[in-house]
Amino acid sequence: MYTRREILTAFLGAAVANSACKAKPIALPEGRIVGAAFERGHKLRTPLGFDIPAKRMRKRRIVIVGGGVAGLSAGWQLKRNGVSDFEVCELEDALGGTARGGKNEVSVHPWGAHYVNEPMPEHHAMVELLTEMGVIEDGEVQEQFLCREPEERLFYRGRWYEGLYLRAGASADDLAQLHRFEALVADFVRFRDVTGHRGFAIPMATGSEAAEITVLDRLSMAEWMSREGFTSPRLLWLIDYACRDDYGARPQTTSAWAGLFYFAARKSTPTAESQNVITWPEGNGRLVNHLSQCIKEHTSTGQLIAAVEPRDKGVAVYGLDRDDKAFGILADKVIFAAPQFVAPHVVRGLPVRDFTYGVWMVSNLTLDERPVSKGYPHSWDNVFYDSPSLGYVVATHQRGRDRGPTVITHYLPLTEGTPAAERKRLFALDHAAAADLVLTDIGRAHHDIRERCQRIDVMRWGHAMIRPDPGFIFGEARKAARAPFRNVHFAHSDLSGIALFEEAFYRGLQAADAVRA
Repeated sequence: MYTRREILTAFLGAAVANSACKAKPIALPEGRIVGAAFERGHKLRTPLGFDIPAKRMRKRRIVIVGGGVAGLSAGWQLKRNGVSDFEVCELEDALGGTARGGKNEVSVHPWGAHYVNEPMPEHHAMVELLTEMGVIEDGEVQEQFLCREPEERLFYRGRWYEGLYLRAGASADDLAQLHRFEALVADFVRFRDVTGHRGFAIPMATGSEAAEITVLDRLSMAEWMSREGFTSPRLLWLIDYACRDDYGARPQTTSAWAGLFYFAARKSTPTAESQNVITWPEGNGRLVNHLSQCIKEHTSTGQLIAAVEPRDKGVAVYGLDRDDKAFGILADKVIFAAPQFVAPHVVRGLPVRDFTYGVWMVSNLTLDERPVSKGYPHSWDNVFYDSPSLGYVVATHQRGRDRGPTVITHYLPLTEGTPAAERKRLFALDHAAAADLVLTDIGRAHHDIRERCQRIDVMRWGHAMIRPDPGFIFGEARKAARAPFRNVHFAHSDLSGIALFEEAFYRGLQAADAVRA
């Protein structure tokens, strides 16, 4: 059993732990650990036998395994193209995977991904989805869905500053290196290969595979930064933040291709800012809810798909329902839209592939009032400079509620050790230790957070998102995973190596079109 000081030291560092342990402890708020039915999923580690009576067998043209963004998108694409004989089976009790949202008495809120960028005009399907939702009208994103100002701020040495780059106190050399980095990013935005493809694009499959671009995947982002002579601590922090933010990794373990994708893929022109942020109080849960509603009669939750057995004609699917009763489905085709680390345990005969996943803890804090803040005002995204966490987003910000009760969502990627070691650390935390850890982290910026906090609920994501390790984006494992396996097709952001809503959406649509064909 670890002491409080040992836990805080392990996750936040000795200086923070020493300071926190000097103060008189305050009783922790109520709450619980929620979500991710890993106990149910771990049944896959033991081969399950099935003796299924005929009355518990059914037929479907298409079965979609996994009700995350890719699976829901595949169903959405099938439905709007006239295919109605399909079924989406989801392990969890809620659809949406890491894009799901939650709700309490104060506000809806995210449990994972919390925004998308305004799509480029050429990403037609994403434009169509947002138009169907009323987010885009006459080709323009409606004002109420764009992230409300002030958008983001950074906490550094006792006060908040505007934006994510720390300009206050920056030296001439710091700014020169920032401008040189931005110029290199602009060159990548400007790049077009012989076929006219952008160097970096969303979805990533529409970007270039020219040698000048793919060679970046052989380096880590840290190696690329060193090669280019970047030494500014402030710029290096920004790069580190970007890798933790999108990939749950550090520059040393992130492909340089992925590190540059973060900055270049979201810019329409070399001189433009990144595409506008589209967000909702529940984050990408709004997108999940829309897709779910479109195909609600085709979805079922609490379904453990334990075996997918490809045959010469069709596929046999076997599973356990929420009452642990076995069932079977005989399908013409299967879209496997669950993560790749699950696939070899379920799809009979599928080889194991080397995919790495980031580990995250996401916590939702219900507050009776905004905490005390010094410097730049409360924003949607609130980032800590000297912290392993990413800080927090505010659910009620988009609604224009700047006072009174609110919900803030705190994001902590675990990036110090191997993913296996970090998963072990994460699942060793009980609710009290996790809540204390989060409150201590936020307490460096808001001294009254413990008085303001009424409740903390915690989600532990052991395999939160695919990590684009060096060599992965253009490596053999990702290439092999994209190919169908007999009558089983695959759909997940894993297949892109980039864990964005847009990537999962694209992969779902691709798989749906393939099985229709």
